Amino acid sequence: MSTISTALEQPAESKLLRHIDWRGAFWVASGVPALVLFSIGGIAGTTGTLAFLIWTVSMIMGFLQSFTYAEIAGLFPNKSGGASIYGATAWLRYSKFIAPLSVWCNWFAWSPVLSLGCSIAAAYILNALAPVPLFTETSAEVVAYIAAHAGTAPADAITAVTAAATPAIRNWTLYSHTLGPVSFTLNATFFIGAVLMLIIFSIQHRGILGTANVQKYIGLLVIIPMLIVGVVPIFTGQINWANFSPLVPLAAAYAPDPGAWNIAGWTLVLGGMFIAAWSTYGFETAVCYTSEFKNPGTDTFKAIFYSGLLCMLLFILVPFTFQGVLGLNGMLATPIVDGSGVADALAGMVGGGKIIHSLLVMLMILALVLCIMTAMAGSSRTLYQGSVDGWLPRYLSHVNEHGAPTRAMWTDLGFNLIVLAIASADATSFFFILAVSNCGYIIFNFLNLNAGWIHRIDNGHIARPWKAPTWLLGIGAIFAYVNAIFMGAGAKVWNPMALWAGLITAALIIPVFCFRHYIQDKGKFPDHMLADLGMTGADLSVKKAGMLPYLTLVAGVAVMLIANWIFVI
Repeated sequence: MSTISTALEQPAESKLLRHIDWRGAFWVASGVPALVLFSIGGIAGTTGTLAFLIWTVSMIMGFLQSFTYAEIAGLFPNKSGGASIYGATAWLRYSKFIAPLSVWCNWFAWSPVLSLGCSIAAAYILNALAPVPLFTETSAEVVAYIAAHAGTAPADAITAVTAAATPAIRNWTLYSHTLGPVSFTLNATFFIGAVLMLIIFSIQHRGILGTANVQKYIGLLVIIPMLIVGVVPIFTGQINWANFSPLVPLAAAYAPDPGAWNIAGWTLVLGGMFIAAWSTYGFETAVCYTSEFKNPGTDTFKAIFYSGLLCMLLFILVPFTFQGVLGLNGMLATPIVDGSGVADALAGMVGGGKIIHSLLVMLMILALVLCIMTAMAGSSRTLYQGSVDGWLPRYLSHVNEHGAPTRAMWTDLGFNLIVLAIASADATSFFFILAVSNCGYIIFNFLNLNAGWIHRIDNGHIARPWKAPTWLLGIGAIFAYVNAIFMGAGAKVWNPMALWAGLITAALIIPVFCFRHYIQDKGKFPDHMLADLGMTGADLSVKKAGMLPYLTLVAGVAVMLIANWIFVI
């Protein structure tokens, strides 16, 4: 009780409210399975017939890793913000600068879900309200065009007729420009996405209980159709087993020709594993709400475990069915690769006519809204707790009367409006943002999977509400290096500059942390930061793990750089 009392001796405005149990966190995290819609086309385009295996292996890795996060989350019943916050404390004894890196990388990994999700949802809305007309060689408009322009090839006629019939809003842009490896634009997708963000912000302004209640109903509307989409084609015999062979990488990304298990092929496979991790590991967000649980001792493990089981089902089932029905050529179609046609494809798998088709497309839009809500809830609490613990600027520690971290939410919103302008430009810019953010996510996972055994050594005397089997903790530590290989080898698959841009973005925490720690706090951490562990600042000088954490970091960097050097396309 003394630990809890100490931890809560903070200004009233800086406290979240204990309003939910594990079920509430489960529903808030239920948006994670919809992340499959972000990159299902991109992964199919880079890994071909191996795509379903990429999703399966990645999901199994994510599930096994989650047990480490479940253990360390139980050590901090009075903190929010997720595994990055809990893991950062393990690294604090060994470096002031490594600890905030965990928090920062988790935030810039999760936060772009808002902008990326809104850009896809906006594209679906545009497809519904202002669809691009489809023409064939026998369409009356095409025949008439060829008659009026003698000698025109049918393909050129289709292109010209389609361009003329496309609604003006599809091509309208207020402003656009190119900046380095990406473009940005203020087009219809941007403005529709911005409106969606504001709607989601208004829902979350009511606090975690209101958010969980809303997401429970949206979650049911989303999870059930995703299960239907995953199961119906299997029972109706639409699965073509030939679509799963040959099990070899592509010869080149986004081309249907099979390749071989050579360096280039392995690079594409590792690129698929790299980007899949951004989605399949995401259910760890279920432990972002520990300080809002009524009973954190039992709710924490249940939240992440049952969220993991849900993700295990959908992340394996949906890509399997998707590939089995569409096949390689179908998966490589442009609307699938850029994400704009994924909802149409999934809806088409279950048939049922135009009404059912339209209904399922709208439910897929709700799925995106659900994962956007999940991301805003989790990433804003990472900013909030990072501020409370002394990693990030003080202004982020404010919460409103409903217990919502509104300043962190506004910061998320502002950042994502910028990212939304980039994501709305084209598929290249979209996947660049995704790859850069995932570099942060891999760094976060590396640090926190190793934080499990560091906490065991340095804080082994502290009671754990749930303790992971030692062998699972060891597997998590091994997977940390496997993830480093994914990052070093795979980021370049999505953009030649993605890895280096990700590392530069990660390094931006240094000036941010220095401002907070050395200017705002005069070199001292808040007294309550270590209260859950029953520690004070003086205890940080005891380093039971010795040189092991430092050797771990050096080895991780070495593995990443070697993988980047060996694996090339």
